[in-house]
Amino acid sequence: MAPSNTRRLYEALELRAEYDARLKTLKDCLPESRREHRPFRFDREEQSRSRPSPDFDLAEVRQQLKSLEFKRRKLNTAIQEANFQHQVGSGGESIRLSEALELRKGLDTQLGELRTQLVEAAYQRVIYKEDRDIVEDNERSYPECGTALEEARLSFRALNRAIRAAAYVVEVNFADE
Repeated sequence: MAPSNTRRLYEALELRAEYDARLKTLKDCLPESRREHRPFRFDREEQSRSRPSPDFDLAEVRQQLKSLEFKRRKLNTAIQEANFQHQVGSGGESIRLSEALELRKGLDTQLGELRTQLVEAAYQRVIYKEDRDIVEDNERSYPECGTALEEARLSFRALNRAIRAAAYVVEVNFADE
């Protein structure tokens, strides 16, 4: 069976993660990476205790690294093109998948901020001063913060589901040579 020039987005994302893992492994085998991992312990004595294995071909590893970095760039470009071409539904409107990914990132940040606001709204600040308490009211009420957080969570969930569904439908034009 001949290899296909397209694959589903989820498969492309898995392949990109595999490429990243392979790249990291190959880079860790390079002599300059070994020095980086042990910056304070690498000296002449250490160098004399370590040498490349006879079956380790540094030139071949560097060539594999170069080839794999090229393939990863091509794959990433293909993923980005697919993200720009495909539309997903979000909040009753259709937006590009690339925009949906940015929107999800923004919503994730907003969720953290709303959570912090909810936690802060749970308690009032009390200042004890000269036999009386000064109570500072929160900028937003606890129920208001809770409602805003819940709405953001539901929006995030719906958007995330649309993005995940697209990963099984969107075609990425890339063949793993």
